[in-house]
Amino acid sequence: MKHQVTLSLLSALGIAALAFSATSSYAATGAELAQKNGCMACHGIDKKILGPAFKDIAQKYKGNADAVASLSKKIKDGGSGVWGAIPMPPNGPKVNDADIKTLTEYVLSTH
Repeated sequence: MKHQVTLSLLSALGIAALAFSATSSYAATGAELAQKNGCMACHGIDKKILGPAFKDIAQKYKGNADAVASLSKKIKDGGSGVWGAIPMPPNGPKVNDADIKTLTEYVLSTH
C-alpha cells in the first residue's frame, strides 16, 4: 500500500511538472528564437532600438484578430513605413514559417 501511494504521488508530480513545462516553455521558446535569429539586435522587449519595442508592437496590435497573420507576413517578407523609415529586412529565407509564427505569438504576448 505504501509503495502504491508513493507511486501515485510521483505520477502526480510528474504530470504537474509536464504541465508547468508546457505553459512556461512557450515564452522561453519565443525568447530563444528572438535571440537566435537576431531580432534583439534591432528590437528590445520594452525599448526601441532600431525597430519598435516588442511591447509597443503588442500594444498596437492588441485586439486585432488578424495580428498573427499580418505580423508573421511582415517578419517573413520584411517591410517599412509602419514604425518609421528604417526598413525591416525579410527573415523568410532563414527562418521557417513555424518559427515565424512562434516569434509573432511571443512578440504579441509581451504586452
